[in-house]
Amino acid sequence: MLGWTKGLAFTLKNLTKEKVTYDYPNEPLPLPDRFRGIQKFYPDKCIVCNLCANICPTDCISLTGKANPDPEKKGKVIDTYDINFEICILCDLCTEVCPTEAIVMTNNFELAEYSRDELFKDKVWLDENDTSVRKENKV
Repeated sequence: MLGWTKGLAFTLKNLTKEKVTYDYPNEPLPLPDRFRGIQKFYPDKCIVCNLCANICPTDCISLTGKANPDPEKKGKVIDTYDINFEICILCDLCTEVCPTEAIVMTNNFELAEYSRDELFKDKVWLDENDTSVRKENKV
């Protein structure tokens, strides 16, 4: 009998407390500032140094470039930049090593798709991924 009254007292006491659940699809979750989400890519900043592709532990980044068509300018111009989010572990190493900050992490984490083929994102999609860019990375 004592256990039943303790349980009832605990239940009644917690009915008046503030709820800790969220109405997730309708109400965004509060995320910390340093949350590592999907990357945003700035193709105009990229110098095609391949540091991000070389440091990636899962080899999910592919980056290709070509010689600059303007003979007065040296360096390379980005041709393709693809990330396979099927195997990306969002480790933030690609953003840490980028010398020009062409790739930054966002707070966006929603990448649910019906097909694995849709998890392969190109530079156009990554450039348009402007939702929830971290405060320190806003341009």
